[in-house]
Order: sequence, then structure tokens, then C-alpha cells
Amino acid sequence: MEQPDAAERHGDAVLVAGVNDLLVADGAAGLHDGGHAGAAGTLDVVAKGEEGIGTQMYWVGTKPIAGCIDCRRCGTLKKCVFNDKVNEFLGMAADFDGFFFGTPVHWAASDGFLTSFLSRAFFVCQNGGVDTFYLKPAAGVVSARRAGTTSTWDQINKYFGILEMPIVTSQYWNQVHGRTPDEVRQDTEGMQTMRTLARNMAYMLRCKEAAKKAGVPLPKRESVILTDFIH
Repeated sequence: MEQPDAAERHGDAVLVAGVNDLLVADGAAGLHDGGHAGAAGTLDVVAKGEEGIGTQMYWVGTKPIAGCIDCRRCGTLKKCVFNDKVNEFLGMAADFDGFFFGTPVHWAASDGFLTSFLSRAFFVCQNGGVDTFYLKPAAGVVSARRAGTTSTWDQINKYFGILEMPIVTSQYWNQVHGRTPDEVRQDTEGMQTMRTLARNMAYMLRCKEAAKKAGVPLPKRESVILTDFIH
């Protein structure tokens, strides 16, 4: 996918990948959001250049993204009722084998763009019974000037955990520090964490591919049971 120019690169990124192909998504907007671009670049270089994994960058962009309104139309439409970047992404995500979702830290949490984006995309799959993300490895990557990274990383992991996605980790929590890509590249530990993360993702993808070729069956799936606290 063609890289956006500097004016368009504020925001969150999703790097999607597979043994085959990996998708990296990025989607926040703001004055201090340049740092995660450095992390995404490192993931891309290692996954593609060193590990031979096909990668594609998906930029969520800077146009407003509505949050989920719980209309539940996705149950019948199999897509979101709001036809924007979320549906565009879901239309291509099925072709990828793994995902990196990147975000800057805003108020010790993911920026509003990625929060709305993920909430709607993942609810389409959960409520609509769509297996776009089922058993596909994923990792959240966060960037901050100073603090709030671990709470943001924890927030992103919640999406993966509810759709049965193996969560890929590194030698440290998946975080880098800096206001700009150049500052992030000076975070030598953070850059090493990104390189290790990319290699671990590649390994997970190859393991899954090997299991498929060896005829290892997918796990048995049960009908979902929902238990409310108040009846």
C-alpha cells in the first residue's frame, strides 16, 4: 500500500502480516502521534526484510471515526452500519494471517480513533459471527512521550482476548518512547523490543502454517454462553 505523505501520517497504524501476509494498522491523530511511525517502520523492516513475511500498512487516517452505537445491525449485515474505514479494513483483513495494531498514548489510553475503530471492527466479528480474526496472532504496539504505555497496551489486548486471537509478546511490553520517529529510533531498548516482536510474530505464523500442513485440527468450538449478572 502506498505510504501517506507527512500531512496524512498522524494517526494509528495497523500492520497486518501473514506467513504469507501481515497487516499493520495505524490510526490516531494529534500533535504528539509521530512516535509510533518509527515502531511500525521497524516491525515492517524486520518482518519483511529479515523474516520474509509479506506486510502491508493500513493507515486509519485523520477523518473522524464514529464509535459503536450498539444498533446491532452488524448481526445481519455482517459489516458495520457506518460505511467508512472500518468496513474498508474488514474487507481486506480476511486475507491476512496476523496483525499489529499501533497507537499513540492519549490520557493513558489508546487514542479515540483506534478505540472507535477497534470497537466497531471487533464487534462486527463478534456479533455478526464473522471469523475474520479467529486464531490469527495479533499484537498491540504503543508509543508515548513519557507514560501511560502499559495501560494502553492492556486496553488493546482486551480486543484480541475476546476473539480467540493468540497475543504475540516480546522481551518487554510492546512499547516505545518519543515524540517523533527520530526520537523513537533513539530508544534502543524499544527498537530491540520491536525487532523481537516482529520475529516472534513470524515464528507464530510459521508454526500455524506448519500445523495446518501437518493436519492438526482446529480446536473444538462450542456455542457461546452468555450469563448476565442480573436476570
